[in-house]
Amino acid sequence: MTNKDLTIIITTFKSEDNIDKCLNSIDPNVKVIVVENSGNNIFKKNIEEKFLNVDCVLTNNNLGYGKANNIALNKVKTDYSLILNPDTILDKNALSNFFTIVKKNMNFSIIAPLQSKTEFHLKNMNSDLLQTDKVEGFAMFLNMKKFINIGFFDENFFLYLEEIDLCKRVKNKNGNIYIAPNIKIFHLGAKSVNKIYSYKVELTRNWHWMWSLFYFNKKHSNYFNALILVLPILFSSLLKIFFYSLCFKKQKKEIYSQRISGLINSILGRTSWYRPTLD
Repeated sequence: MTNKDLTIIITTFKSEDNIDKCLNSIDPNVKVIVVENSGNNIFKKNIEEKFLNVDCVLTNNNLGYGKANNIALNKVKTDYSLILNPDTILDKNALSNFFTIVKKNMNFSIIAPLQSKTEFHLKNMNSDLLQTDKVEGFAMFLNMKKFINIGFFDENFFLYLEEIDLCKRVKNKNGNIYIAPNIKIFHLGAKSVNKIYSYKVELTRNWHWMWSLFYFNKKHSNYFNALILVLPILFSSLLKIFFYSLCFKKQKKEIYSQRISGLINSILGRTSWYRPTLD
């Protein structure tokens, strides 16, 4: 088992600030598929010239995290794949430690690395693998053959909870999900998009977090239970809009307006249509 058995997948959108750091931390012998959620030919040209192991696919539209990852996953021909956020950096031993673990335990669906900032929580753990029900989506190793009957990401999600949905479907099929303390990947967190777009990204996050929250709970429970869950959030957001209107805090008011919009659209069964304008 070698690096030739692994394909790394990175979905990007306005990620020029961080993608080079991520790609520099990856062994150049590992195939990488970057899916850029735009038609940015300059980005594609620059990335493929700098990194000969990278194939950059342009979607020409902002398809979202799950759908873009699915494009790459359907191109994978190796036994394993690693889904990464562009604001991640691999420890120098991350991939070799993954292959060491796989040789001992082939019966897994997902293995998540240890995020470096949480290392102190697990430093006394001696086990190679810690079983869990769900993992964070910033970095996930997938055993590709386990997903033949499960499928990959639910493309109805544009952003948020798509990895939790995938984990839940894996567990429903009695698949095994693990955290590996010996695999360490540093995650900057919320740094995937250029910081000049931070406010527009914040509006987008609030809209899609609320849309995905209702949709996820409706999908895995029922409409009524999902509605009971989100109603307090809806009323709280209405009160905050009123409060921030009185305080003339326009940006705060817009953020909570986005939350309400995302929730209402999801409650009404509308698609996750909202997209930021980042020009």
